[in-house]
Amino acid sequence: MDSDYQWYLGIDCGFSKHQVCLLDAHGRLLEEKVIDHTGDGLAVLLLWLKRLVGDSFRELAVSLESPHGALVEALLDYGATVFALNPKQLDRFRDRFTVAGAKDDRRDAYVLAASMRTDLQAFRKMEAPEAMTVRIRELSRTLETITRDQRRWSNQLYDLLVRYFPAVLRLSPAADDPWTWDLLETAALPAEAARLSEKRLLVF
Repeated sequence: MDSDYQWYLGIDCGFSKHQVCLLDAHGRLLEEKVIDHTGDGLAVLLLWLKRLVGDSFRELAVSLESPHGALVEALLDYGATVFALNPKQLDRFRDRFTVAGAKDDRRDAYVLAASMRTDLQAFRKMEAPEAMTVRIRELSRTLETITRDQRRWSNQLYDLLVRYFPAVLRLSPAADDPWTWDLLETAALPAEAARLSEKRLLVF
């Protein structure tokens, strides 16, 4: 056991919810909780931890499988020490407690906390990223989101044009050219487009 830590928190991360399990330095289960994978859920987790450990976040060790994301960054900002564990290693630690192969979020959160308490050397310590690294990472994620949304909306527009205004697709086959959107904003219907002069069309 690492005497620097008085609490061990295991987090089994899910797509929409996270299962958390808090042990004390002697391995006693203090509390378990399920939080939503949202900003509000993260706030609930931090308030819950503050109630249990007070201002002693530096004596809190946290383990999870995912080494990235707002959850990790928030815990690091609060002063907790965060460790990551490879999923294959978690499988081996899980065998200490059960031979059942079925996924169990509560058990996995407990295994993460308990194994960290006894085998901390198997966990990889996460370092707080520099501010510029965080900024670049968030900008990159935002760009990915915008690009994905633009592709989805362009596909929706294409489907609509196929049904009621296929002539536009002769000019922009993928319906993803910004000038096409300007044209449709001016003349959303075939009859409206037919009234546009050649000079007016050249503007687009």
